Amino acid sequence: MVNMDLKIKVCGMKYPANIKELADLKPDFIGFIFYPPSKRFVGVDFQKQDIDHLQNEINRTAVFVNAHHHEIVEFANLYGIKTLQLHGTETPQFCQELTDKGFTIIKAFGVDENFNFESLNEYLDHVDFFLFDTKTIAHGGSGLTFDWQILKEYKLNKPFFISGGLSPENLLTVLEIKNPNFFGVDLNSKFETEPGFKNIEKLKEAFELIRA
Repeated sequence: MVNMDLKIKVCGMKYPANIKELADLKPDFIGFIFYPPSKRFVGVDFQKQDIDHLQNEINRTAVFVNAHHHEIVEFANLYGIKTLQLHGTETPQFCQELTDKGFTIIKAFGVDENFNFESLNEYLDHVDFFLFDTKTIAHGGSGLTFDWQILKEYKLNKPFFISGGLSPENLLTVLEIKNPNFFGVDLNSKFETEPGFKNIEKLKEAFELIRA
């Protein structure tokens, strides 16, 4: 049975015209990567006006990896972003400090066959969502999937996103995952023509499938 209420997050956006095209599809979240080593780093020329047009219903999400607290707050406030995705080794206390400033926190974790979901207990009271990505040294955007069967072991009461290699070819399989806390899908590299530039037609088909 497909979860009819799944949220859609599209991550790694950086080009203004492409962002506008995506916004017309009305995703629930759009992610912008503020991590310079990433191929999808928004870049130094990224302007607030590039995302000012986004509807209020779209959650603008800034993605950081082990950034300093003041850096995160400065950039998020500069671009008017209220949702933060932390993709590094940020501690529960670090997450709480940002929660206290009014941000919504998505804490990402790299998952492999040895991942222990009990290790997330200490984050439960300090974040709003988990995001499960494929464990790599690249902190996301690898285009690789993890074994989704491991999600059967997830028993915590915290909504989560699934990320990592979601594609037109495997999306139906993802949508069949049965877990009451499965909140949303995170679409990225498999819907690109180049890093940071999304194929809008492919995304449109995916949106229709998810929201059918």
